[in-house]
Amino acid sequence: MSLLDIEKLFYAAGGIGMFLYGMHLMAAGLQKAAGARMKRLMGTWTGHRLAAVLVGIFVTVITQSSSAAAVMTVGFVNA
Repeated sequence: MSLLDIEKLFYAAGGIGMFLYGMHLMAAGLQKAAGARMKRLMGTWTGHRLAAVLVGIFVTVITQSSSAAAVMTVGFVNA
């Protein structure tokens, strides 16, 4: 393993870390902005299994990232 390979590994780890930190900031910002209202809406919209799937698809399309949508969903549930 050369020094160049180790450098690429550190770049990849740094990129993943920045991506996860950005998703955390986005979820925290959405929680602060939406708060209890968003929690009520998500509870209402996801009462039926098919509606929950459609809401999930919509959120994923809007954010253009399934990972970000999953982080936001977990954040809303924890709120």
